[in-house]
Amino acid sequence: MRDSLEKKYNFETGMYRPPSEGGSASLLVRLTRNCPWNHCTFCAMYKSEKFELRAPKDIIQDINAMHDIYLQAKKISENCGHEGQITAPSINEFMQKTPELYFHPGISMLFNWLVAGGKTVFLQDADSLIMKTNDIIQVLNHLKTSFPTIERITSYGRSRTIVRKPVADLKKIRNAGLDRIHIGLETGDAALLKKIKKGATPEDHINGGLKAMTAGFQVSEYWMPGLGGRALSNNHSKHTALVLNKINPHYIRSRPFTPRPGTLFFKKSGNDLDRQTPKEQLVEIKRMLETLDVTSKICFDHAGNHWTTPNGRLLLNQSYEGYTFPEEKEKLINRIESGIKNYS
Repeated sequence: MRDSLEKKYNFETGMYRPPSEGGSASLLVRLTRNCPWNHCTFCAMYKSEKFELRAPKDIIQDINAMHDIYLQAKKISENCGHEGQITAPSINEFMQKTPELYFHPGISMLFNWLVAGGKTVFLQDADSLIMKTNDIIQVLNHLKTSFPTIERITSYGRSRTIVRKPVADLKKIRNAGLDRIHIGLETGDAALLKKIKKGATPEDHINGGLKAMTAGFQVSEYWMPGLGGRALSNNHSKHTALVLNKINPHYIRSRPFTPRPGTLFFKKSGNDLDRQTPKEQLVEIKRMLETLDVTSKICFDHAGNHWTTPNGRLLLNQSYEGYTFPEEKEKLINRIESGIKNYS
């Protein structure tokens, strides 16, 4: 009996999602396992894992398992007079009836999402768009049918993958319900892209970003302050801004570089990482922002954006919506200048 329950309620949950995608209130649905590229020298994610495409029937089975859990918890809620609302008492009663799920890696995620209203979904892992178009559409249709409360569905996507997919296919995926794509630009500098083995050129990033915009997606581009160290800081900031100016995405998100032990970048650098000080990082960010000519939202919603004011508060707003350009450009640059003085 326990084995059959575990099988009935089994679904996969990956490890990673962007900070902006719902926090603990985002449903994680795993379309692929790990990263199809997986050569970036700065990245520690997925390095010991093999990339795999999951079959649509297996993903749909996961969605069905999550939906079955929802229906059981909803029924308990209705019996308790809570009108089907997923609440702590209904969750506790469900878990008491199915103790074999206590150690399920995704059960807390699912219940957090249901309690929050079931609105946002993130498709895992690193590049869902690499799936066949019809397979993605099949999954999206089933997901939205199973959970009509969904308001937004997002995914990571590589620039090279987007470049290779026809615009017509991207539009079909957008119309099926995928709203937002998160793209790891990291840098717009050609030499640095090659150094970190990103597997993309500045032109790939521009073409991929523009293609995603043309297809109707919200586009969220990530860049890494500090990635070029002191030596490449000027080119990193300047060329990143120039690439972003050509894309003009909806969001530009700062994810400061941190060398991770175990990565090829860390191993090759040894003790000489050429790392910037907090002040030098802020100078680089200021230089990049001054060159930006976009109508994007500039966001510092990653924990790595940790610069502080003299009284210990965060220097930059870490909200998911960030600062609106060009309206708040001067305000943001002034804020960063005050931080630079603080670290002098």
